Amino acid sequence: MTHHPSATSFDRSVQLRDRPAGKGGAQEEIKTRLRKAGLRPTVQRVSLSQLLFGKGDRHVSAEALHAEAREAGLTMSLSTVYNTLNQFAEAGLLREIAVHGPRTYFHTRTSPHHHFMDEASGRMFDAADGSVEFARLPAPPEGTEIVGCDVIIRIRPKRR
Repeated sequence: MTHHPSATSFDRSVQLRDRPAGKGGAQEEIKTRLRKAGLRPTVQRVSLSQLLFGKGDRHVSAEALHAEAREAGLTMSLSTVYNTLNQFAEAGLLREIAVHGPRTYFHTRTSPHHHFMDEASGRMFDAADGSVEFARLPAPPEGTEIVGCDVIIRIRPKRR
């Protein structure tokens, strides 16, 4: 079953993100949200959700989340983290951002927006809303439609 991100997916992401992990019914709320997104709330998915959405709006790579999970005492493979992030993105809980080659980031903010990518540090951060303007986009190929436009503005420290 393919799930396309919608306003309700964004609402779920915000609600998961804004609830502190480990407090009160947060774990049950996460399980409910995962079920509503069409995902079974496995131990790995719930644990990764607590890490992802318990720290506010963030960009994260699978490698960074895997390291964070290990630091938190969670035992799971990098492959499990990749699969979970991809499942969350397909369910509309995360936004997948392919940057360069195999490098992919996942963002807890699923609404349309653009990014800066610091090539020196590998850090990604949001461009201010409304700061990117287009006069027009090209017409899509026959039989297709445009579903979004992602801009990644690459930056680096100025050379002296």
